[in-house]
Amino acid sequence: MRQTWRWFGPKDLVSIDDMRQAGVEGVVSALHHVPTGSVWTPEEIAERQRVVGSMTDGAPSGLAWEVVESLPVSEDIKKQKGDWRAHIAAWKESLTNLSRAGIEVICYNFMPVLDWTRTDLAYRLPSGATCMRFDVVDFAAFDIHILDRPGAAESFPDFVVEEAARRFAEMDDDRRRQLAGNIVFGLPGAAESFTLDDVRAHLAEFDAISGESLRTHLVDFLSEVAPLAQELGVRICCHPDDPPFPLLGLPRIMSTEADYRRVMEAVDLPASGITLCTGSLGARHDNDLPGMMKRLGSRVHFLHLRNVHLETPHFGGSFYEAGHLEGGTDMVAMIDAILAEERARKAAGRVDWQIPMRPDHGQDILDDLKRKAQPGYPAIGRLKGLAELRGIMTALDHPVVHGAGK
Repeated sequence: MRQTWRWFGPKDLVSIDDMRQAGVEGVVSALHHVPTGSVWTPEEIAERQRVVGSMTDGAPSGLAWEVVESLPVSEDIKKQKGDWRAHIAAWKESLTNLSRAGIEVICYNFMPVLDWTRTDLAYRLPSGATCMRFDVVDFAAFDIHILDRPGAAESFPDFVVEEAARRFAEMDDDRRRQLAGNIVFGLPGAAESFTLDDVRAHLAEFDAISGESLRTHLVDFLSEVAPLAQELGVRICCHPDDPPFPLLGLPRIMSTEADYRRVMEAVDLPASGITLCTGSLGARHDNDLPGMMKRLGSRVHFLHLRNVHLETPHFGGSFYEAGHLEGGTDMVAMIDAILAEERARKAAGRVDWQIPMRPDHGQDILDDLKRKAQPGYPAIGRLKGLAELRGIMTALDHPVVHGAGK
């Protein structure tokens, strides 16, 4: 696996110098300042490459921008309304420009409205570390009583609805605003501009779009962009829903192995593949992550390795982001499956035999608690996760271990 690190650009409080000291091999980034639906120009791409290539004192970093996360797919494309055709044309032009700049892996997602959802961005653990958390009761309180979405109560079990009413009644105005802000934070651009009325308007746009319709729109999108990716020699890869179950009445179409299989079979080109995120997919009890890697591994183009602790036994329940080796996913089995896929690719002569991986998210520990970087993306917490994953990789790929298994 190629060890990479997500970087949000010059405003990121975790610097190029920090990731260089962490020993990563490549950088995952995106042009977040470019409006969704617009073209990523060669000049903007080159500027990001230049910044990635330099440390604070101007010395070469030895790092390069290797993976895009994400080249955003507009809501118009997902709905097939408004400027969706122009946005697909812009996406294809951006893809071409990235390819000409030497970037070969492009991650995207097809989640409507919400890119990801958490109710707490700094949940305190007994150790004193903080992490992101999804509390289904808090979310129900937001959905039913703050957002006041029609029919929201029907989306949750009766016991969750009852507890949500009690919890909402105990919240003061500051807590209600904080909860709404945490949830809306998962909307693109939400940190600066989204209101509850904005959320309601976006949800209304998807009222008539079923899961099957949204899947058809994804297949239509891939039918346009995947042949170009194949021609350019780049690999595009869809990130799963986060979390992988329905929220706010919105359709979810990339939450299970069956979901991925349907889309991969509909547009059956090697260039169109999977961002396998063990954290997102691991928030369902029924997802077998090592098994998915074994069965769909040939189409896995990018890896997010993280772990979650499921707090409730029912579908769509609460979870928090655990240490990389501490949640419900067997990370040793997962990495073993990844290394097996890489060996198979190398034996087959695939040029993409090495799969880029990044330690996804991390708990805020030590000086992270003072730095307060992007939620989920601390320096030390991710370094701890990377070190743990690196140790497993090194051990499983060592001749003593690998040879003994032959």
